[in-house]
Amino acid sequence: MTAVVASAAVPTILVVDDEAHIRDVVQYALTREGHVVETAPDGQRALERLGRGGIDLVVLDILMPELDGLSLCRRLRETSSVPIIFLSSRAEEVDRIIGLDLGGDDYVAKPFSPRELATRVRAVLRRCSARRGDDPRGPLLVHGPLELDPERHELRVRGEKIELTATEFEVLRALLDRPGRLLTRTQLIERAYAGDHHVTERTIDTHIRRIRAKLRPFDVDPIETVHGLGYRSTEPPE
Repeated sequence: MTAVVASAAVPTILVVDDEAHIRDVVQYALTREGHVVETAPDGQRALERLGRGGIDLVVLDILMPELDGLSLCRRLRETSSVPIIFLSSRAEEVDRIIGLDLGGDDYVAKPFSPRELATRVRAVLRRCSARRGDDPRGPLLVHGPLELDPERHELRVRGEKIELTATEFEVLRALLDRPGRLLTRTQLIERAYAGDHHVTERTIDTHIRRIRAKLRPFDVDPIETVHGLGYRSTEPPE
């Protein structure tokens, strides 16, 4: 595992890929963007590094020996909401949806442009900036027992904290920020992905499904599906 010395204010990115050439290309591209980059050749060593903390984003290959990317993501999501961008040489839609269902924030197919990957990393980090207190984004949003705090980047239901990925948080915030207003999938992409039009409308459906699954144990669903059009927040319970 290799590392570049960091200053505390600079995002630290962990690149996980079993191909040394890919690790080198990604490390070079992201270092040029001003990020601190660490690398790991497999999922198991990545898991050990993540356990020590201090990682702001993971660029994660899907197909790896030992512990593959999807398995690593599944284990991470048990305890962490660190943003994840998947890399894979398998560009089928099923891989994309499986990855996002597990809690990935974005996906780039191999072969990829280092510049495009750097752009995706920058966009995901921007969506996560509120977690570090860099981007206070408005007052508390309340929907019945649900409280979404943009400044702290926290979701709580009846006082219990619910872990959302950065993208899930932005999707939910966009809906609660406009009570009862219909937002199309394209509008939600604009809000949650800062206009990244590489994202498909089906990806938004995946994020909505994950948000609902996390809220289901609390018998709370603040989202209404408007078939053929998009989504809107429901009327809050009395």
